[in-house]
Parts: sequence; C-alpha cells; structure tokens
Amino acid sequence: MNIAQEISLKKIKVDFKESKYATGRRKNAIAKVWLKKGSGNIYVNGKKMINYFKRPVHQLIVTRPLEISNVLKSYDVKCSVHGGGLSGQAGAIILGISRALILQDDTLKKTLKKEKLTTRDSRVVERKKYGHRKARRSFQFSKR
Repeated sequence: MNIAQEISLKKIKVDFKESKYATGRRKNAIAKVWLKKGSGNIYVNGKKMINYFKRPVHQLIVTRPLEISNVLKSYDVKCSVHGGGLSGQAGAIILGISRALILQDDTLKKTLKKEKLTTRDSRVVERKKYGHRKARRSFQFSKR
C-alpha cells in the first residue's frame, strides 16, 4: 500500500456545526446523518463514501436522494452508521439523508416522497422458530 492510499484510509475530521440532523434505519442498521451546505462530499464513519462502500451499487444508492432533488454538489453529508450489513447501512443512510434534506428545504418533500425515499422500510429478518431449521424451513423428513 502506498502513502496516498494510507492517507485516504485515515479517518477524516469534518466540522459540521450548524447542520441539520436526521436518523435513518433499515434492517438492523442505524445511521445518524448530518447535512450542511458544501461541495458534495459524503463521509461515512469518518471515511470518504467511495472508501467505505466499495461496490458501485451502494455508492449509487447513497447518492440517490441528492441526485433526485438536484443538490448533489451543494451539500456535504456526514454519516455515522452501525449495525447490519452494507446494504442495510446504505438503506439507512438514504432515509437519513432524505429526512435531513426535508428539514433543510421543505419543498423537496414532494419529490422525495414520490420516489418513496421518505418511508422507512420495515422489513426485518424473521426469527427462527423452535422445531425448525430456519424461520420457516422444517427439518428434512425421513420415514426410516
């Protein structure tokens, strides 16, 4: 690993005073999101978004609320996310960014609601039941 890669992986301290705060949740992931006027930088857990989410699909998902409302280059976003996997974390960040955008500018609510970005996705993993292999899958039946 060269020096440039090491510098990009270090946690970045960013001043987010006078910003809007919102919380997003998806599956077991919880994201705390701060939004302020800026140049379009997105930080997740102290790292740049492209260093945290390696898959381009997750990067597209996270930037979707900003793209839909045409403010991709005018706001800086700082996220603190924990729990769940990367897809759940990306979904939690979407909801947090959408809620913070609505707090910042109330006129964006209609466009974000039309794209279903203001609704919490309540689907969670079903619990495993006694006498079953998984939540619904039974053990294999054998006569002998």
